[in-house]
Amino acid sequence: METYEIFKDLAIIIIAAKLFGLVAKKLKAPQVVGQIAAGLLIGPGLLGWVGQSELIAMMAEIGVVLLMFSAGLETNLKELVKTGPVALSIACAGVIVPLVMGWALYGCFFGFAPFGSEEFFRGVFIGTIMTATSVSITVQTLRELGHLKGKVGTVIVSSAIIDDVLGIILLTFVIGFKSADVKPAEVVLKTVLFIVFSIAVGFGVYLLFKLLDKHSFHHRRIPIFGLALCFGMAYAAEHFFGIADITGAYVAGIILCNLRDAEYIAGKMDISSYMLFGPVFFASIGLKTSFDGFTAQLLWFSLAFALVAMIAKVIGCGLMAKAWKFSTKDSLKCGVGMMTRGEVALIVAQKGLAVGMVEPKYFTSVILLILLSSVTAPILLKILYKGEDKPDHVSLDGEHSDLDETDEVVAEDV
Repeated sequence: METYEIFKDLAIIIIAAKLFGLVAKKLKAPQVVGQIAAGLLIGPGLLGWVGQSELIAMMAEIGVVLLMFSAGLETNLKELVKTGPVALSIACAGVIVPLVMGWALYGCFFGFAPFGSEEFFRGVFIGTIMTATSVSITVQTLRELGHLKGKVGTVIVSSAIIDDVLGIILLTFVIGFKSADVKPAEVVLKTVLFIVFSIAVGFGVYLLFKLLDKHSFHHRRIPIFGLALCFGMAYAAEHFFGIADITGAYVAGIILCNLRDAEYIAGKMDISSYMLFGPVFFASIGLKTSFDGFTAQLLWFSLAFALVAMIAKVIGCGLMAKAWKFSTKDSLKCGVGMMTRGEVALIVAQKGLAVGMVEPKYFTSVILLILLSSVTAPILLKILYKGEDKPDHVSLDGEHSDLDETDEVVAEDV
């Protein structure tokens, strides 16, 4: 391919992704669904306007790293500490139950393979995709309902954040165990070493950024250095510890999330992500999606995959909330609130494709899950919250809070 051809491809991707994203938004679906559909339409599977190239793949990888860096920056550590063991236990249940049910579903359709075989890990990876929860979609839904800051809302959002952290850790383990050349003990050791490395480096880097933040508040050099940290941690994670680069990027965001300028850094990252790298990443999912070998069995599997993934979250998170003495209705809210899937599920699936753990045809199942869960969860939450007071809109002294209609989640408009 001629070098200048990439400009034509990028122009088509950006226009198609934005137009389809706007259509998805009008239909009350996440814009990422529209951007994926755009990639599917213009890609080799249908119109063939844009092919898969190495440069687009590299830009998509940068896009996913930036998305995870932003997710880390938006993490509220104080909120995580406040909700404590309740959110942690709900998140753990929200990972374990979908993981097991996903593996069992794959086995029911394609056979149960012996432990350690490639097919066994493929089944485990299908379960790993199910573990993800979309923080951005959950937050936006609760905010629109006026219950983001309520007790249940706080627990749901904190659990969703922890859930994504556990999902990324699980992804690291599954990818590590899949390799025949890597022993389980080695994977555990490298993961522990990376955690130690992250704490040591993170503490020192945080102090440096805090000093920089004090003397150069809202200065552009801060997000520039933050971006360098993101790429540096992504490289270190993959190169030195054999851990997914997105894990390193997420940790970089966590390191900086308590800075005064954390939102400023996230805002600058969103510009690059929103304008170029985000659309390229999500469109690239569509470009990679293949209908070759798509059979009736795979169609039924895709439908079952979406339903089981949603039900698994309700069962796991709902029962754990019930164990913490939540009412049945509030327990259902926790389960339904954790049901939505979005960019993290795509990130996990894309990483699995890169290492050969999942075939392109399974992206159809993931896209269907994102679409169904993103439409179903808001409807069910609206029904469950019907008739209840909205704590987000009124403070303790009776005055209206500063939450208004313009307070939107930036991540929803990637």
